Amino acid sequence: MLIYFGVSNLVKDLSLGGFIVDQNERKIFTADPSALGLFGLAMVTFVASTQKLGWTTGTSYIVPWAIFLGAMAQVYACINDAKKGNVFGATAFGGYALFWLAVAMTWMTSNGVFGEAMKANADVKQLGFAFLGYLIFSLYMTLASFETNKVLMIIFVLIDLLFLGLSLSTIWGIEAGHELAAWSEFFIAIVGFYGSGANVINHTFGRSFLPVGKPLGIFKK
Repeated sequence: MLIYFGVSNLVKDLSLGGFIVDQNERKIFTADPSALGLFGLAMVTFVASTQKLGWTTGTSYIVPWAIFLGAMAQVYACINDAKKGNVFGATAFGGYALFWLAVAMTWMTSNGVFGEAMKANADVKQLGFAFLGYLIFSLYMTLASFETNKVLMIIFVLIDLLFLGLSLSTIWGIEAGHELAAWSEFFIAIVGFYGSGANVINHTFGRSFLPVGKPLGIFKK
């Protein structure tokens, strides 16, 4: 994104003993924040998936990654995509940033950070309906992703499977849903790392070094 600012400087005119206005232009560039946003998504899903897959236990050490990578990195990407006029990027990064912030607070609640009374009063099915709401959000974001690139499209399809699995396991207690969520989250991380790396390397090299695939081109006229 390129923004022009007119800068007015007062310059002393020695011959007249007064001041004249010197008009200059300053160029400010806003870099594409997608690489950082995707890295944040990849990191938090990579760490969180290890707990779902049974490779690690507990959520205490996932909370910082959820707040700083899952939430803050994606909030930064959201704000800068909004400045660039990218509705899709701003909505996606913003929506999932808020999701990870809420998840971090949920884990903190379950670990008794906000007190035993609040922990005891928690109904896990409410969390399940939040997952269901995010499944709805992810479905229409997936539809929009078909006109971005194939890496993002794959990530969003995996996110759909993640929220489908979480909804099934949390609301209805279907164990297969947990397995689906765990592996979907792990592969979100893998594809997210690739997407982040491709964004950085392709921009730096000035060419398509790591392909991300063209949009499907079936909806845009």
